[in-house]
Amino acid sequence: MGQTPTQKAAKAARGQQIGKAQREALQKAQTAAKKKAAAKKKGLAKKTAAKKVVPLPRGSRRDAYPGTCPACFKDYGKGEVITKVTDGWGHPGCAPRQMSAAEREFARNKARIESGETFRAQKPSDWRLGSSPSNTRPAR
Repeated sequence: MGQTPTQKAAKAARGQQIGKAQREALQKAQTAAKKKAAAKKKGLAKKTAAKKVVPLPRGSRRDAYPGTCPACFKDYGKGEVITKVTDGWGHPGCAPRQMSAAEREFARNKARIESGETFRAQKPSDWRLGSSPSNTRPAR
């Protein structure tokens, strides 16, 4: 098991031989302990680990003021990630999902098919019975 900085210092004080790497680690631990004690004396709170910086999704931001999401009517606090929703700013999960170009084209084609626009059988024919396509008259 690893030793605490205090145990390492006690081992060194007893005169036991330690290697160069252990000596450097001991010195680092002692200086860290001294800095921590000095910060306690000054009344500074212990700093937490640095927050991992994660990029926000496009069109989102951290809110400067608390508010209410217009889509779900739930509150959000200061500093939470918000994004544009239908009637203002709200939770990212409440925002409508953006479709890709392929999804938009598929939806457009589906609407044309469902409306009957692309079915040839449903269009009126301008062919005359027994004639070629060149002898057609305009459809009425």
